[in-house]
Amino acid sequence: MQLQQNISLKPFNTFGIDESAEYFVELEHAAMLEEIANDAALPKQVHALGGGSNILLSKAVSGLVVHNKLKGIVIEKEDSEHVWLRVEAGEIWHELVMYAISNGWAGIENLALIPGTVGAAPIQNIGAYGVEAKETIESVTGWHWEERAFIDYTNADCNFGYRDSIFKGRLKDKIFISSVIFKLNKKPTFHTAYGPIQHELERMNIAELSIKAIADAVIAIRSSKLPDPKKIGNAGSFFKNPAISTEHFEMLQTNYPGIPCYPFSETMVKVPAGWLIEQCGWKGYRKGDTGVHEKQALVIVNYGKASGEEIWALSGEIVESVKERFGISLEREVQVW
Repeated sequence: MQLQQNISLKPFNTFGIDESAEYFVELEHAAMLEEIANDAALPKQVHALGGGSNILLSKAVSGLVVHNKLKGIVIEKEDSEHVWLRVEAGEIWHELVMYAISNGWAGIENLALIPGTVGAAPIQNIGAYGVEAKETIESVTGWHWEERAFIDYTNADCNFGYRDSIFKGRLKDKIFISSVIFKLNKKPTFHTAYGPIQHELERMNIAELSIKAIADAVIAIRSSKLPDPKKIGNAGSFFKNPAISTEHFEMLQTNYPGIPCYPFSETMVKVPAGWLIEQCGWKGYRKGDTGVHEKQALVIVNYGKASGEEIWALSGEIVESVKERFGISLEREVQVW
């Protein structure tokens, strides 16, 4: 185990924030988690780091940062309709999507080009264009720091919600996810009704629908409106889309007839956070090296040397303005370290 001290985390987070980790180690195999737990010389405070695409570093990170580099995809079992894949948590999510598509396995094609690693998928219950990771996750395996053992969690155990799971709640900081089993379909069910997918498929002149065509459409849409973290620091969507009561929505409709919404439950609808933020005039805003992306108001960006504190402060101003104008409280999706 190669332990490093006071290492800059700038290359390991997509915001490009230059904060340091007190201790840092790259996890090459799952057995190292037990070694870390049993090493009395190591800090007990452990931070799991994957692709760094959903974190905001607000200060130097105390304790041990464990960078998940676990790799591997194996078929656990299959039948005529499904295939069960065990995927190590350090695999790149988008590469898994492309691997599944190349083998004709359906279920995650709508989640193409979402940044990060496989280990983040169950934590966030990542989702896009009408599909959520929970629909394909069979189980999650993780190292429990207190129990000092690997524990398997069924889909039901994970308590999945909208961009939420037990790993963000009761088990936050207690579990290091090492692998995930996905149940994918050999016979696809296409999801094209949500958002602009159907329009993009028509624009691309897709004659025959396929999981690859859907993924291509999703990639084109995301590429057109979301900035590349390699070119400009960001963590994708900074806020969750809020769910409000139908009564609240109908009240807003009287002043904003064009306000969009998506069904959420019998009594609730979901309103796009990006639309709310744009209505408050934030789209394209810039102050120093932090700002709101010019094409997508849901994305806060780092133009170069913005600090995590500056980005957090801007997000607070956005939350306050949306609350004042619409009576809606935005919830941040990005995790703060």
